[in-house]
Amino acid sequence: MTWIDLPPENLFGIDNLPYGVFQPPGGTPRVGVRVGDRVLDLAAVLDDPVFARSALNPFMAQGRGRWTQVRTRVTDLLTDRRHQVTVTPHLHPLPDVTLRLPFEVADYVDFYASEHHATNLGRLFRPGSEPLTPNWKHLPIGYHGRAGTVVVSGTHITRPRGQRKSPDAPAPVLGPTRRLDIEAEVGFVVGTGSPLGEPVPAADFHERVFGVCLVNDWSARDVQAWEYVPLGPFLGKSFATSVSPWITPLDALDAAWTTPPARDPEPLPYLADVGKQALDLSLTVHLNGAVISKPPFASMYWTGAQLLAHMTVNGATSRTGDLYASGTVSGPNADECGSLIELTHGGARPLALPDGSTRTFLEDGDEVTLSATAPGTGGGRIGLGEVTGRIRPALP
Repeated sequence: MTWIDLPPENLFGIDNLPYGVFQPPGGTPRVGVRVGDRVLDLAAVLDDPVFARSALNPFMAQGRGRWTQVRTRVTDLLTDRRHQVTVTPHLHPLPDVTLRLPFEVADYVDFYASEHHATNLGRLFRPGSEPLTPNWKHLPIGYHGRAGTVVVSGTHITRPRGQRKSPDAPAPVLGPTRRLDIEAEVGFVVGTGSPLGEPVPAADFHERVFGVCLVNDWSARDVQAWEYVPLGPFLGKSFATSVSPWITPLDALDAAWTTPPARDPEPLPYLADVGKQALDLSLTVHLNGAVISKPPFASMYWTGAQLLAHMTVNGATSRTGDLYASGTVSGPNADECGSLIELTHGGARPLALPDGSTRTFLEDGDEVTLSATAPGTGGGRIGLGEVTGRIRPALP
């Protein structure tokens, strides 16, 4: 038990301790750990300059042994009352600090790992055909995104412009997207990379990956539909991807690992499961404060370990700060879809909100928040940092 006064139901207790980058009033950005509604200044309490940096990357590059050592030391500082007097001055109330992007994004890859999401979109886009493409159950499908437009939660999202073409129009036009969507996802942050030419086995996932975070991969569906053949997403995705300011370390998720769903056909050996590699995360999607969906991450077809193995099987490098995301998380039920295009059946069935309004896709001024919880090692639940973004009108 921590000597900090925390209610039992607090999702950021001693068994969580996610990492982020914060800026205290009048100070410089630095690495901290969240406990309850406060942030612990690690540079101050550990007297280690690696935590006086404006990104987690230098610390993450030190590897799993160091990650475990620091977590053990921080836990001791927050549970042993002998440290209370020296530690308390370095606990900053959350409302008093500014939260920054927690790590420098080296590369960004987005996958398409939910069978339910892929099936729902396949039925929308290819009616009368098999919803899944022939390769879908043989390999994790993904695309290389734009690292430079990954932004921290709270960043406003400007409605993107791009080419779009109505089915009955003779030619495309340039203009703001009319079908702005969300994608509720889970991201994995690489801590220690791998050199060119050396694939990362699925069994090395826990050694390589530092932690997880929530991701909202904003999507302009009309721009995407016109551009994606034959090379896939580009401008319909690259304008913004929002991530949580808090990275939950894998050590905090020891109680959340579970058995992945059955695979048919059996994947190739490099994609074989290595123990319990699925994560039991419960996501919630809020639109303007109303809950519109509760996607279950445990139902994902491909796991984070398989995504990393596939991403590097050709010998591609991985680097400290690489972010790879799961793709939209959707479950088997109608209220478990992680995107508006699924929830509204491509816009054909508007979503009713508690204020009496309806939505097919996002309107200017709308605010979306993603949250999630997982089983904690202490027997309760822990929370992943929320991801929030508000839509601003397109630039003229």
